[in-house]
Amino acid sequence: MEEKVFGYPSFDETGEEILCTYDNEYRAMLMDVRVYRMRTGQTREFCRSGEETAVLLLSGKIAFGWDGQSATVSRKDVFTEGPYALHVCSGTAITVTAVEDSEILVQCTHNDATFAAKLYKPEDAPWGYSCVGKFGNVAKRRVNTIFDKDIAPYSNMVLGEVLNDRGNWSGYLPHRHPQPECYYFKFDRPEGFGASFVGDQVFKSVDNSFSAIPGECLHPQAVAPGFQMYTCWMIRHLDGDPWLQSTRNEDERYLWLHDFKED
Repeated sequence: MEEKVFGYPSFDETGEEILCTYDNEYRAMLMDVRVYRMRTGQTREFCRSGEETAVLLLSGKIAFGWDGQSATVSRKDVFTEGPYALHVCSGTAITVTAVEDSEILVQCTHNDATFAAKLYKPEDAPWGYSCVGKFGNVAKRRVNTIFDKDIAPYSNMVLGEVLNDRGNWSGYLPHRHPQPECYYFKFDRPEGFGASFVGDQVFKSVDNSFSAIPGECLHPQAVAPGFQMYTCWMIRHLDGDPWLQSTRNEDERYLWLHDFKED
């Protein structure tokens, strides 16, 4: 099966949208990532043996249940409110009940480690602006990190979000790292679009599309003027080589831009 680096999946009749799995065309991501649309009153259960799981609320209102605990959380949308994400270890069951029509993203990867479940809230992953005033101010974007190796050293995954300002770039300067990364895109209008670069290939990013970026591929991206673009970014640590901020290597051909000042 030929491995691919970009996808335009659709939701099936049950409300499931499959991005990458361990054996589909995007298996190089080393993760299982799916998105679910849930109708009011619907319940889904997630429990995987030998895998950790993170469930991220994209929009709506849901009730989480896990380890005898429960919490009801809501998010208007990814453009105006911060994230709620429940992260659990192998064998821990999560129930998600839609209090109203909702959308969730579920990220899994192999991990036998035992750790306490954690519900991350917006205050745990505040938005912060990156690249303000640099590169003509057209790479300014908001970023949050829900968890990474510093926050959750027991995890084999990274989960975060990016909001591109209208017409702006992110992942800039063009950069690479050894670990595979998956981007999931949303736009604040259904006709919104952008461009996703994966190595020497470029794809039109649209609502609910995704890129599957192999290790060491450059991967900047941009959104068209007039639209906000949301990216959920998910990285799989490699054994003995976890993703860290220091492993984000900018392409040496573009480093001069750090010192460039427009006339």
